[in-house]
Amino acid sequence: MILTAALRAFPSIFHGAALRLMGKTLLLTLLLFGLLAAAFWGAFHALRLHYGWGGGGVGEGAATVLVMVATGWLLFRATAMAVMGLFADDIVEAVERDCYPQAALTASPAGWARSLRFALLSLGRTIGWNIVALPAYILLLVTGIGTIGLFLALNAYLLGHDMADMVEPRHPALPPLSRGSRWLLGLVSAILFLVPVANLLAPIFSAAMAVHMLLGRKMSA
Repeated sequence: MILTAALRAFPSIFHGAALRLMGKTLLLTLLLFGLLAAAFWGAFHALRLHYGWGGGGVGEGAATVLVMVATGWLLFRATAMAVMGLFADDIVEAVERDCYPQAALTASPAGWARSLRFALLSLGRTIGWNIVALPAYILLLVTGIGTIGLFLALNAYLLGHDMADMVEPRHPALPPLSRGSRWLLGLVSAILFLVPVANLLAPIFSAAMAVHMLLGRKMSA
C-alpha cells in the first residue's frame, strides 16, 4: 500500500498547485531561517562586545554558521511542515480533484483557523520531541548510525501524525489510517527529508502520498 501510494503521489509534485505551494513554503521557510540567523548573529555580536572577545565579524559569522547548520538539521523539517500546514489544503484538494473527484466533492475544507492550529501544533510537537531526544542524538553519535536511526524512528511517528492530520479531518466518515500505515508514511517522509534536494519536495510529496493512503484503499481492495 505504501509503495502504491508513493508511486501515485509522484506525478503530484509537478502539479501547478504543488509548485505554487512549494514556492510559498520555501520562501517563508527561508525567510524564517534568515530572521533566525540574523538573531543569532546579533546575539553573538552583543556577547563579543560585552565580554571583549576577539575574532570580530569573522568569529561572529563562523559561530552563526555553525549554530545555523545544527539548527537547520533539527528545525528545517519542523519549520517546512508547519509552513506547509498553512497551505496544505491547496495540494490535498488538488490531488483529490485529480484522482478522487467524488471524495473531493464531499470533503470538509480545513479553513484558516484549523490550518493555523495544525501548523502551530506540528511545530511545537516536532521541536519539543526532538529537543527531548537531543541528548540521545549526541550520545548515539559514537555508534555511527544510531543518531540517524533514532531520528528516523522518532520523526516517522511525528510525520505520520502530521500527514494523517492533514487529510483525515477532510473525510470524517472514512476510517482513519492505522498506526502502522501512519508510521510507514512518516518513515518515507523522514527519509526524504534527509536527502538533499529531495527534502525540498518532501512536504508536498508526503501530503500527496497521505491522500492516496487514505482514499486509495478502496482501489487497492
